[in-house]
Amino acid sequence: MTVRRDFKEPARCRPDLVIGRDELFGAAHEQLARGGSALLHGPAGIGKSTVLRALAAQYGTAARTVLRCSATESESHLPFLALADLLGLVLDEVSERLPAAQRTALESALTGRGESTLQRDGLALRLAVLSALRALAAEGPVLIVADDLQWLDSASAELLGFAARRLGDTPVQMLCAVRTEGQEYDRHLRASPPDTLAVRLGPLTGSQVSALLDHRGYTGLPRSTVRDIHRTSGGNPLFALELGRALAESPTPPRPGEPLPVPTSLRALVLNRLGMLSAEARRTLLVASAGARPTLALLHAAGRENAEAETVQAAGLGLLATEQEGPAVRFAHPLISAALYAEAPAQDRRAAHAALSTAASDPIERARHLALAITGADPEAAARLAEAAAQARDRGAPSVAASLGLLAARHTPADGEPGPDERRLQAAEDAITAGEVDLARDIAHEVLTRATAPTDRVRAWMVVIEAAGQALGEVDTVYPQALADAGDDPRLLALVRYQLAWRALVVEGDFAEGRAEAAHAAELAARADDRRTELLALAFQAQTETLMGHPDAPATIKRALREPQDPQVACHHNGPGATRYRWLIMSDQLPEARATVAALLREVRRRGMVESEVHFVRLLAETELRSGHCGRALDLARESRRLARDSGIGEVPSAVLTSLAEASGGDVRRALDLAAEAVGQAEEVGDQIYVSRALAALGHAQLVAGDDPGTVVSLRRVRELEHGLGITDPARGRWQGDLAEALVRVGETDEAQELVDVTREHALRLGRESVLAVLDRAEALVRAARGDHEAALARLTSVQDRLAKLGYGLEEARAAFALATLRGTPRPLGPAHAPGTPAPGPTSYDEAARLFRRCRALPWLRQVEAAGSAPPVRPPSPGGATLDGLEGLASMERQVAGLVMEGATNREIAARLFISVKTVEATLTRVYRKLGIRSRVDIVRLAAGRRPK
Repeated sequence: MTVRRDFKEPARCRPDLVIGRDELFGAAHEQLARGGSALLHGPAGIGKSTVLRALAAQYGTAARTVLRCSATESESHLPFLALADLLGLVLDEVSERLPAAQRTALESALTGRGESTLQRDGLALRLAVLSALRALAAEGPVLIVADDLQWLDSASAELLGFAARRLGDTPVQMLCAVRTEGQEYDRHLRASPPDTLAVRLGPLTGSQVSALLDHRGYTGLPRSTVRDIHRTSGGNPLFALELGRALAESPTPPRPGEPLPVPTSLRALVLNRLGMLSAEARRTLLVASAGARPTLALLHAAGRENAEAETVQAAGLGLLATEQEGPAVRFAHPLISAALYAEAPAQDRRAAHAALSTAASDPIERARHLALAITGADPEAAARLAEAAAQARDRGAPSVAASLGLLAARHTPADGEPGPDERRLQAAEDAITAGEVDLARDIAHEVLTRATAPTDRVRAWMVVIEAAGQALGEVDTVYPQALADAGDDPRLLALVRYQLAWRALVVEGDFAEGRAEAAHAAELAARADDRRTELLALAFQAQTETLMGHPDAPATIKRALREPQDPQVACHHNGPGATRYRWLIMSDQLPEARATVAALLREVRRRGMVESEVHFVRLLAETELRSGHCGRALDLARESRRLARDSGIGEVPSAVLTSLAEASGGDVRRALDLAAEAVGQAEEVGDQIYVSRALAALGHAQLVAGDDPGTVVSLRRVRELEHGLGITDPARGRWQGDLAEALVRVGETDEAQELVDVTREHALRLGRESVLAVLDRAEALVRAARGDHEAALARLTSVQDRLAKLGYGLEEARAAFALATLRGTPRPLGPAHAPGTPAPGPTSYDEAARLFRRCRALPWLRQVEAAGSAPPVRPPSPGGATLDGLEGLASMERQVAGLVMEGATNREIAARLFISVKTVEATLTRVYRKLGIRSRVDIVRLAAGRRPK
């Protein structure tokens, strides 16, 4: 381990020497040199901080900016202290490069002045930290050095982990150390960059302990004593050094075979050394151990008049470390502070907290000390604690708020107003926000064991349900109990019924039941004059009705949009405004849909509602994609996905939309990867709604890629899923046209026609004009496959005009492409096709290419250009070989056989007909089977009227 003055040591020791860590040090250093991050972990005293400092000293010169923080247990309850250590000195450098909302949130957190926006938007501060690190990295590499992660305040730890997981290729590295036992480093590793190398520091060997003692000046010890030190310390270098020091200072060393004259724990060793302090110095150290981020000024304010001299005395004994970069009073090791505090009498600890309750500058810290200084009920203290909890909540530290709320409840009289259980439930709700669901559930169950007031009981049941997360099926027994406790109170019943609506959707996948529960909740909330719950329930009801194709959807949307509106709900991504947008875009009102979602996006950005911003950027991208603005849609989709990944919100929906945009205007392979990833993620969490959406995106990407069999497999599954969910509105996913087209290409024309007929019935009922046009395009392909080319051509011409009028630019271009392809397809000569009619050439695709170019639909444009540059396929002459004599072949089979007659390879046939090579091979296999032949040569022989050999 590196030698430094953590404890009293001989002056001759080398501060840069690492003993027994060469291999681990080298591995961590190589990781940093490769641009990665490293996490050192191990038990207390094992040497993590020493190796951390050595690595930082050796590698830190390669970074432009080095950010440092080192937490202690006593300050772990205060939000943003570690964040202040990291970013406080660089705030001025980066603040002007942050968006206004992020800058305000970060400055409020670091300075303690002003009101943080984190409580309102939930994400501004997280994104501010991420943006600040990116801004610093833009000027050069950044190295974050964080020691004792286990003591980081929860707010700083969350923000640091949030940023670390999302930095990607940004040149920001982390070098961290955390105290762990066993292998308990996983949660810290999950909060580190993905490329982090975990390095566990284990115990030193006997020879390494001997070398360590020698280099610290504890020489001349008998080998048996060194072995005893190694055994007693368990190879822990800190314990070994303390044992060595105790032996060196002992006037009577132990005889061979006798136990060492010191206990095996640092706590007892510390207590032995504390005996050398004066009583007043011990009191001063106790105040320091009780405080968060103690300084000499704080100790003076707490009544410790001789703090300077007493801390110098403690530092001389190795209890305190000299603080080089600031006025903080730091213990040489957190265990020293913990041991000192634990051994102090209860009355002395309360006296220390009482002094700090007036000396501390932070109101949260003062309130915490007040709570620990008193016993029993105290209304004034409870009120101060509740106020401190609210301040912590505003700062974005819900975990601290939960702890303070529980302290407030402990000191609230039983007949207080608000009562202790109400404050416990607030603490439980804060715990839910902080992700401490086990704590929240425990608090709620504790309240339920004694609460009799219906409001408290229902509120507690709601906490239990929310603590279940997506596993709502695991709390099925809660709903009847919550209903029983709600009695006939409409306000409470509305809350329970609203939760039941979500259960029906998430657990059962039952849209009809979810709709019924939401309608009931809205009615109850209206009776109770609870407009907020009513609006949420109406929006939920309208959304399910829209997806179900229910005739009441327009009326429900109007009810949800009536005044009065709750401003926060009105622009929320699950609110009435979003529901209205969905109705508009499904009803082919694209300009109004675009204006609506753009207005919602502006409002949530003004309010700093980042979660809603993620959703509305995605919906705007969807609108642009429908309108045929593929380049703009792709830019927005990628922005939405970046925001989703940064915030951890809506990642699957954003991946689905980005896949659709990539397939239309970007990289088809990227589209396939994104869709497959989204399918896997949705299946993993059991979200059937987004399993179907992701599969629809996958099927579309497969269609663009030419994988017709894959398209059929994916979209058939979508059809099954949506049928089971009760979704009947074809405008919801608009996958039916893709499936019908793929079915035609693989020769399943009957299934394609049946799909068109069934879907058309729903589209006619709901007035989905664009869906009807796309279905007509698919039916034209069915007719062409069955040999009715002239009817197919007429239908496609009409479809193209209709889609153009509706504003669906991409679908219009696809209709033009299908029209050009059909005109270039070889077909039997007959009355409708006079001999000598010239075969269509490359110019047939000019219109489709123009339309795809206008849309910036690059994958489609590449297909058109490939088709246009291919040599024209000429139908056989009347006197030559034709396919008229090949009876029993379907249209696709006849087309493939015709191209075989022209000498085209399977790959050329696939490119010409816009199908996959696998589809060509499968089609030829059917042709061989139907005609009783074995090869491509036999097709030509049969067509020429010759017998196959």
